[in-house]
Amino acid sequence: MDEPTAVNRRDFFGKLGVSVGAAGLVGAGAVMAPPLLRAAETPKGKIPDTPFRTGHMTFLSGPAAVLGEPSLKGHTLAAEEINAQGGFLGKRKIETVTADEAAGTDANVKELRRMKLSEKIDLFTGVISSGNSPALGPVAEELGCLTIFTDGCTDFLFDKAVPNPKYVFRVTNIQSADGITAALGTAQAWPNVRKIAHLHPDYSYGRNAAEHFSLALERLIPGVQTVSENWPALGTSDFTAHITKILSAEPDLLFTSVWGGDYVAFYKQAIRYGLFDKMKVSTTLALGVAPHAIGKDHPEGVLAGVHSNYHFTYPTGNRWPLNKAFVERYYKRWNEYPNFQSDGAYTALYMLKSAIERANKLVGGWPEEEAIISQLEGLGYDAPSGYVYIRPDNHQGYKDAVIGFSKNLPEYPFPVWDPDRIITIPIRNITAPPNWPKPGTSHNESTAAANWLKTTWPKVAT
Repeated sequence: MDEPTAVNRRDFFGKLGVSVGAAGLVGAGAVMAPPLLRAAETPKGKIPDTPFRTGHMTFLSGPAAVLGEPSLKGHTLAAEEINAQGGFLGKRKIETVTADEAAGTDANVKELRRMKLSEKIDLFTGVISSGNSPALGPVAEELGCLTIFTDGCTDFLFDKAVPNPKYVFRVTNIQSADGITAALGTAQAWPNVRKIAHLHPDYSYGRNAAEHFSLALERLIPGVQTVSENWPALGTSDFTAHITKILSAEPDLLFTSVWGGDYVAFYKQAIRYGLFDKMKVSTTLALGVAPHAIGKDHPEGVLAGVHSNYHFTYPTGNRWPLNKAFVERYYKRWNEYPNFQSDGAYTALYMLKSAIERANKLVGGWPEEEAIISQLEGLGYDAPSGYVYIRPDNHQGYKDAVIGFSKNLPEYPFPVWDPDRIITIPIRNITAPPNWPKPGTSHNESTAAANWLKTTWPKVAT
């Protein structure tokens, strides 16, 4: 295929629907009352009162628990709210079995089998690491276990591990959106950067974040070059060697996908070396941790990613009352603010609730899994983060991508997003469309998204 014709940067941003500012909700549906306030409809047919058993796996220990604990809290809040209404269809209350994802991939696979075969779970949710979802997805399909991943965002899950899913769904944005969103934010804010340093965890998430960012940025800012690559192991606590290597390369910008407790350790050490004063910093997950885990010492003006998914200050209350109500309920329950993991785990149970109710209207009684699956496919839902859509062809959840710039505001004891510098991008414009060729022997790209970027994105005219 011929190389796409070069375009003007401003025109290209316009075609992608990139928006900067507090307004947004490009793809949102109608604003609805918070779930807890919606009137319950009488279900059709006879509904059993046996508990609905859910297995929720997330990091409950180690550095990644700064993401895992909010995930469980979001799940728990949704379960408590649904159970207060009697449970699914007013009869089946949710019971949750938990597992610590920190046990490792092999142990996690065994635990999923145990949950399904011994605990008799009806649903499996959770999972944070991109190293775990591709291992668990095929097992869930083999067991016939209805699964809604709330993260584990890697493109590999549906590109390769489960290319034709039946039981497996995911509500978080696909990982390729992470790198592309950060690249768009970088090019919009700092079009003059040329020398790029990289700092990424040395496994699939970091490798793919670096690839998607680089593929997008070299089209948005022709002439950029990588001057330093750093690949710390996941769980690294001492970043000194990486920081000094980055500083010696004298980059214009550092791009990092280090996350969780690792990012907290990195930024605090980087401050001591003056790194943030010497270069721009763009991230995929700077503010993706629990909000209170980031201190007031965090520099302002960092392009602070949240996995392209959700920050509790956006959408704002007057624009999206669903988020305002969710944040208030979450804070009242846990005395802290939610993060994107909280939103994802919370939304997963409510999307399932919606699918069950839709299926009940069609068939009556408690719907079989086939009927529930049919209603999850193509389901659109107004969540705290905005409008979420489950694409029927690959069971992947999509919502408009968001990223912002760190700023200290007086009303919070930690940095949040600058309300005037929030970037929103319609997810459909940065994601490979349905039926785009998946990675295989015909090309060398790691993901369909990488192939789509190379094939369809023009280079911006210099």
